Amino acid sequence: MRATRRHFVLGSLAAAALPLSATRAFAAGYPERPITFICPWPAGGTADVTMRALCLAASRELGQPVVIDNRAGASGMIGLKALASARPDGYTIGQIPISVTRFSQLGTVALDPLKDLSYIARVSGQTFGIAVRAEAPWKTLKDLVADARANPGRITYGSAGLGGATHVGMEEFALAAGARFNAIPYKGGAEALQGLLGGHVDVLADSSSWAPHVKSGKLRLLATWGEQRTAEFKDVPTLRELGYDVVVDAPNGIGGPRDLPADVTARLRTAFRAAAASPEFTAACARIDAPLLYLDAPDYEKYVAASHAREKTLIEKLGLRELIGKN
Repeated sequence: MRATRRHFVLGSLAAAALPLSATRAFAAGYPERPITFICPWPAGGTADVTMRALCLAASRELGQPVVIDNRAGASGMIGLKALASARPDGYTIGQIPISVTRFSQLGTVALDPLKDLSYIARVSGQTFGIAVRAEAPWKTLKDLVADARANPGRITYGSAGLGGATHVGMEEFALAAGARFNAIPYKGGAEALQGLLGGHVDVLADSSSWAPHVKSGKLRLLATWGEQRTAEFKDVPTLRELGYDVVVDAPNGIGGPRDLPADVTARLRTAFRAAAASPEFTAACARIDAPLLYLDAPDYEKYVAASHAREKTLIEKLGLRELIGKN
């Protein structure tokens, strides 16, 4: 018994001391225990809801639970930083906000999305929109723009954090409209929604957390931000239809820290490809009118690189360094 225990301990230490390339042979049985999935947004938001459905389906494919770990804050960058810092063994993966291509260039997160992450799949987009309370004086987006032009900075809007897709999308729209709003950042879309419902802000710029409240009559949806009108809200025009050349869909992607073993990555790609087509995930996306935008890892990496290049231009166009520095 003593010799067996000594052999086990020495073997474990030897395995731990091996370089990453030498440990890849042990991935044949992966996964052998539950996988942690970092969602960089608060529980209850649209990203959280869809990621839970996706992970449920992935759990079935992998034969192990994929457990959500919500680490919200800094417009998704707190959770993403934790993901990038995790051990590259496939037992910590998570959602990658595409806004990392912006934040990394703004210097607000010490992370290079082209080098510090492994990409598994892009899965879905988001339906963004501008919503107000039903009793608000603005019946149309034209009314809101006119008021914002007449009273620069008086109208407040809530978003899921400075520099995130909803903040930048709203500022891009404001620039195109020749209007100025007062940005109020929250830790996520769920909190921003509560800010609007509670009367703490005048306007909400968010992914479709507003949808059930628009349907119930509590909120009014003034415009959506996609290429086309949404299936759920066909009567609501897009920003582009209204004359503002702004399109935002901010796709959700799945990834892990850099240097994930190739066979582990392949296993995860297979599992999340199936999960992205699963009934539970497609139903979760349909409930919030989120478009399915699946890309496998190689094409997803190309998309991230292209987004990184686009963000460089947008940062200069909107003066984002100065804008974020003032808040």
